[in-house]
Amino acid sequence: MRSSRLLSILLLLQTRRQLTARELADELEVSLRTIYRDVDALAAAGVPVYADQGRAGGYRLVEGYRTRLTGLNEQEAAALFLVGMPGAAAALGLTEQTSAAELKLLAALAPDQRDRAGRLKNRFHLDLPAWYQDAETSPYLAQVADAVLHDRRIKVLYRRWEAPREVERVLEPYGLVLKNGSWYVVSATANGMRTYRVSSILELTPTEEEFERSEGFDLAGFWQEHLDQFDQVRFTGQAVVRVSARLAAKMHDVSFPLLVKAVAAAEPAEDGSVTVTVPIESIGNAAAAFCRFGNAVEVLEPPELRAELACLARTLLDVYES
Repeated sequence: MRSSRLLSILLLLQTRRQLTARELADELEVSLRTIYRDVDALAAAGVPVYADQGRAGGYRLVEGYRTRLTGLNEQEAAALFLVGMPGAAAALGLTEQTSAAELKLLAALAPDQRDRAGRLKNRFHLDLPAWYQDAETSPYLAQVADAVLHDRRIKVLYRRWEAPREVERVLEPYGLVLKNGSWYVVSATANGMRTYRVSSILELTPTEEEFERSEGFDLAGFWQEHLDQFDQVRFTGQAVVRVSARLAAKMHDVSFPLLVKAVAAAEPAEDGSVTVTVPIESIGNAAAAFCRFGNAVEVLEPPELRAELACLARTLLDVYES
C-alpha cells in the first residue's frame, strides 16, 4: 500500500511539477504527517525531491528528472478505455484504477506532450445520458463487468416486457455496451446471442464456471447489427400527417427526429403546411407522440390512429372540463 502511494507521489510531482503537502494529502486522501514521512522516504531512496519554501512553495523534483516506473498493472490496463469517462468508470467500480492509469500515462509523456494532453482533457467532456433523463443505475453492474472480464457464467432473474415478466437465465456475458446512459450486456444463451438491459436484472448469482468465447466475436459489429434489426422490427406502420406552417417553420426546436427528417425532405404547400409520412411503432405510441403538438399536427392516416387521438382528446376533455 505504501509503495503504491510513494509511486503516486512521484508520478504526481512529475506530471504537475509542483504540489504542496496539503495538495498531495488531498489527492491521496491521507494526512499531512503521512505525506511528510513519504517525501522523506523518497529522498532517502535517492529520488531528487526538494521543497521550495514560502507562499508559492511546494514539493518539486529536480528539473529534468523523470522516472520510468510507469508500468500499468492488470486492472489499470483494463481501465484504460474508460479514461475520460469518469461516470462509466465509477459505475463499473474502476474509478481508482482509471485515475492511476491516467496518471501513469501522463507521466510517461514528454513535458510538451503532457501539456497538450492536459489541455485536451480540460477542454472536451463526454456526457453520455440523453437530455431530460439520468443515467441508469444497477446494483449488479460491477458484478456483470467482472464476469465479462473473467469469462464466467452468471445466473440472473430478469424482468422483461412480455409475459412471464420475470424469468431466470444463465448468461455467458461477452461484453457491455453503454447506450445513452443505459448499460446492456451482450450474452451467449442457449438460444444464441442476446442483449439484456442491466438495470432489469433483479437478482444475480455469480458462478465459478468459465465459458469459452466464440472465436472472432466482434462486440461493436454485433451491437450495430442489433440496432439495425431493432429499427426494422420496432416500426409497425406509417402515419400520414399534415404539419402546420407555424410548426414547420420551427422544426429546429422539435425533439421528434423522425418528424423533423420527414418535414426537411418535403415540399411545403401554398399555405406553408407540409404533409409527410412518418414511421410509427404502434397506434398508442404514435398517439402519445403526436398529441403533444395539439392542432399543429393533424393525422390524416391511418383511421385507427385518428380514432385513438379522438378518444384521447375526449378523455382529457372529461378530466379538465369537470
